[in-house]
Amino acid sequence: MAPPPFRAEHVGSLLRPKELTTAFRQHAAGEIDDAAFTEIQDAAIRNVVTLQQDAGLGLVTDGEFRRGSYWGHVIGPVSGLSVREAEFKFHDDHGHEQSFIAAHVAGKVRRERGFSTGEFSFLKSVATATAKITMPSLPTFHFYRPIGGIDPSVYPTPRDFFDDFAEVFRLEIAELAAMGATYIQMDEVPLAMLCDGAVREQVRAGGADPDDLVDVYIDAINDAVSSRPDGMTCGLHLCRGNFKGKYLSQGGYEPVAEQLFNDLFVDAFFLEYDTDRAGDFEPLRLVPDDKHVVLGLVSSKEAELESVESLAKRIDEAARYVPLERLSLSPQCGFASAVSGNPITEDLEKAKLARIVETAMQVWGEV
Repeated sequence: MAPPPFRAEHVGSLLRPKELTTAFRQHAAGEIDDAAFTEIQDAAIRNVVTLQQDAGLGLVTDGEFRRGSYWGHVIGPVSGLSVREAEFKFHDDHGHEQSFIAAHVAGKVRRERGFSTGEFSFLKSVATATAKITMPSLPTFHFYRPIGGIDPSVYPTPRDFFDDFAEVFRLEIAELAAMGATYIQMDEVPLAMLCDGAVREQVRAGGADPDDLVDVYIDAINDAVSSRPDGMTCGLHLCRGNFKGKYLSQGGYEPVAEQLFNDLFVDAFFLEYDTDRAGDFEPLRLVPDDKHVVLGLVSSKEAELESVESLAKRIDEAARYVPLERLSLSPQCGFASAVSGNPITEDLEKAKLARIVETAMQVWGEV
């Protein structure tokens, strides 16, 4: 079997079933203990693994069912991190805004225990398909509070912080590899946000240089993943934010494309491309020959099932810039970056995963 990514992919998070979202509330309120909460999570993960395998996917995740959000599970296992309100807001097409919390660096960061190793151990035990582990990217823990997000008495500059934080991820990835993990994916929003002129202006107004941040973030990711062992595939997923169907930014990849595609030491790019907010495919001309592109053409937040014909047409358009043999298909993002999930049904989620598999078979003859 060829190494990942597969032709039919998905980004990671899946809609939590009602019994699991209820359990999150009960556990937070102290109404159920850790053991009962874990038992409910285990059962939900077994079911969602079966759902993915029955859909015909060659990979499975645990749906991120043990996490409150795609990055929040790092708080605690890594000392020095806390949370405060983000300096950005989510938006929708109707002018509504949504505040959110983000990481704050209050002390020296250190990996006290694994934050995804336990997830992988259970997933591997219940899956027959390739287990993919998702993790938040390093810039996630800085960019949402780009000006005041690090206590300067602890780390005078972002690079100082990332020097320590990259070691946290190197240790995590090394332990995952020792456990048998062969497929990891980092979820990266900041670099995609830095494609947006309005976001770049907000960053400048706060006293930071957006171009410098791109350099710092790429170096930080590379520092974390470049020592991964042979045989481990690392993907980088980029999107413009995903919370209850809302987004953080817009704009095509052109402002960061050359650095993004050529300087990052990853094997594949999972790129949001489900709406015009992500721009056109032209930046893909800058993808080097040794990198794979997973086209995020299926919406994880819109209640409409894409047709095989429309997806195949867009894949063909992208193939003008990247050869078809180095392309795959996925949703633009996960279906539930937080417990609440996106405003679609589980039946539609299943239909969208099945449609990705169906399209992959038609376009490539394999999944």
